[in-house]
Amino acid sequence: MLTNRLIVCLDVQGDRVVKGVQFVGLRDVGDPVALATRYEAEGADEIVFLDISASAEARATLLDVARRTAERLFVPLTIGGGVRTADDVARTLRAGADKVSLNSAAVARPEVLGECADRFGAQCVVASIDAKRDAEGTWKVWTHGGRTETGLEAVAWAQECVARGAGELLLTSIDRDGARTGYDLPLTRAVADAVPVPVIASGGAGAPSHVADAITEARADAALVAGILHDGLVTVTELKDAMRAAGVRVR
Repeated sequence: MLTNRLIVCLDVQGDRVVKGVQFVGLRDVGDPVALATRYEAEGADEIVFLDISASAEARATLLDVARRTAERLFVPLTIGGGVRTADDVARTLRAGADKVSLNSAAVARPEVLGECADRFGAQCVVASIDAKRDAEGTWKVWTHGGRTETGLEAVAWAQECVARGAGELLLTSIDRDGARTGYDLPLTRAVADAVPVPVIASGGAGAPSHVADAITEARADAALVAGILHDGLVTVTELKDAMRAAGVRVR
């Protein structure tokens, strides 16, 4: 029987983990290698590194951090941010990633998803979608760290990503990011109901019940958490206990 996953996200800038609200107001929260290994020890099912730096120098630093982290992790590691081509994916996988996330590059050239899936397998390709509700109530896709609106409707774009080769979707609500008011359940469920691949709910976790809701109400396959762990408000163990109590199947 398949289990639902609890995934911990580390937003990495250079060689440090940072966290903000709605993608701004970033603050330092620790060393990525130390945090990743700690969360794995507590029971995290996967770790995600998202490179939020724009420079090539910082990206090279991240790949070095990824290598050092992968040497110590037994759970899957996903890396995203600044990945534009299949060759970039190859470098990231060689650095120790199990999966690679593409966001802005996929919007700019959707064919890259298929190129990566053909070369490495769809199981390695994660389409990362950052969505925000517009004035009409429609979820629109944004890129470049939530700074550029694309005009794409989020559910339709999710379906296209899967059709082009993505084996998993990382769906982040910009409206909820860092707000700790709970995931955008209607957005998550709309996407989960529209695609045949796993959907990771992201953005808004503020309490253990929110994580369970993402699975039981929004039909996500996994829930991603960050700030509430970094700030010590809850532990991975407590989150998974709450998931079990809500009837969610976890490892």
